[in-house]
Amino acid sequence: MSRRAREEVADGVISKERFTELVLQYERLVYTVCFQLVRDAAAAEDLTQETFLSAYIHRERMPEGYERQWLSRIAANKAKDHLQSAWSRRTVLPGEEELFPRGLAPPAEEAVLRRSGEAEVLQALQALKEPYRQVCRLCLLEERSPEEAAVALGRPVKTVYTQLSRGKKLLREALEGSGRHGIP
Repeated sequence: MSRRAREEVADGVISKERFTELVLQYERLVYTVCFQLVRDAAAAEDLTQETFLSAYIHRERMPEGYERQWLSRIAANKAKDHLQSAWSRRTVLPGEEELFPRGLAPPAEEAVLRRSGEAEVLQALQALKEPYRQVCRLCLLEERSPEEAAVALGRPVKTVYTQLSRGKKLLREALEGSGRHGIP
């Protein structure tokens, strides 16, 4: 640790400026640790932010001279927690087990949309209110990523993820209401 960094840690807690330097220095490392464990770019980005937020909250515990190892351990723990969460354990509907290797199942909503008749899905999608209709059309029908949809619609990526999630929920409810059985 440099003399300047030691001065900034005077009372045992690093300054905001020093922490900002650490973020800039180790953000790629933290992202890489998260991505190698979860194999999902969006989740790895979220976990990277969670890692630095947790590190900032607990910055007084950061061992001097071991910032890299400390941040890597936090990132690995965050990624492991994510993998154990219910969100990462996705459901495969009956009859689709052979389509997806174990552990790589799509979300149940996407599987239902694939199994549903195209006309029924199109009708349910067209009945959606904005902003969900455009986001679902781009992501589900045109198979664009949420990032691509965000650029096309001029919206923040996080907003598109939220609108897609809500749109899927509305579609699922519409398909359930139409009498389709076997929808989770």
